[in-house]
Amino acid sequence: MSVGHVCNREAIVANRGDSLLDIAKLMRKYHVGSVIIVEPHGERVRPIGIITDRDLVVEILAEELDNSTVALEDVMSPTLITAEEDDDVYDVIEAMRNHGVRRVPVVDQEGFLVGVLAMDDLLWNLSQELGNIVALIERQTGAEAKRQAHV
Repeated sequence: MSVGHVCNREAIVANRGDSLLDIAKLMRKYHVGSVIIVEPHGERVRPIGIITDRDLVVEILAEELDNSTVALEDVMSPTLITAEEDDDVYDVIEAMRNHGVRRVPVVDQEGFLVGVLAMDDLLWNLSQELGNIVALIERQTGAEAKRQAHV
């Protein structure tokens, strides 16, 4: 299964010039745990960083820093891990595990943002697939029981 099949196509984004307070307000408004920092290229955008709610807590609040004096680049992840929408989900899960991240921007072949993949999205999708497998097993077991009853 491809990443493009399970990613959220409604990624919340901000620009490099936005303040940390702007980022926090976006997280609150949209009830998300991350905001992708993007660089505009005409009508499209390329991801250049990501800030998570954990980044804000650990890097700003816990350090008792004044968020108005800290630059966005000082808080966002220095190395951005992305996934292409055609990538295999299991390969991306492995990359997320190896890099210790729970969210990755999803890009097209040209590197433009198309969505975001969060571990929560993957878990929800997996639970749906497991539910389908359970339903199939129950249906097959029921059909077998009916056949046995008629023998």
